[in-house]
Amino acid sequence: MLKKDNFKQNLKAFFQKYKHAWVLLYVFIYFPWFTYLEKHVTSNFNVIHTALDDKIPFIEFFIVPYMLWFGYVAYAVLYFFFKNKEDYYRLCTFLFVGMTVFLVVSSLYPNGHYLRPHSFEHDNVFTHMVAWLYATDTPTNLFPSIHVYNSLGVHIAICNSKEFKDRPKLKLASFILMVSIILATMFLKQHSVFDVVTAFVMAAVMYSFVYGRNFAFGRSKAKESFEKQLKHI
Repeated sequence: MLKKDNFKQNLKAFFQKYKHAWVLLYVFIYFPWFTYLEKHVTSNFNVIHTALDDKIPFIEFFIVPYMLWFGYVAYAVLYFFFKNKEDYYRLCTFLFVGMTVFLVVSSLYPNGHYLRPHSFEHDNVFTHMVAWLYATDTPTNLFPSIHVYNSLGVHIAICNSKEFKDRPKLKLASFILMVSIILATMFLKQHSVFDVVTAFVMAAVMYSFVYGRNFAFGRSKAKESFEKQLKHI
């Protein structure tokens, strides 16, 4: 009986400590919506293209940083989830608001491109990986590029977190990976330059909103001010 009570208490303490996990329920909004768009926006869409797209070569080796994006974003969210709740809320706000804007844009303005090569010049493990990517990810629902936007969001979160204040090498590694991922979206012909530029614009707007102001997630500024006044009474 004692063990059962201890288990309940530990379980309650665990959920109390990590109750901020509720934010991650957003995945149950994003993935069904995104899956719907991927299945229904296949041919009848507005074509995204710039003259600069035609001058950018296809380089299959960039499939490596492109795939690292998934771990890059997931690790950052989990790291801040356990290490710093404030940074976690900021990062999730940055990511999820932008991802929602992307879904709305894709719904109201179906879009896609014809930039992908019809065949590969080389036959290697990297082109095989790209072929798999092309088969699983349609060239639609492109802007703002979430690959670019989320990479910027993660790096911004790292640079603005006190957890990485004295870790310049990790910041540099994050920067290199971020830049590599952004370049990969274009070198793999996954995105147009237009998608990348609009992702930067949206990131700049969200940066001013999330990091440009002294937000206090979970505590209102009025409440914080009131508590400070009480201490002086």
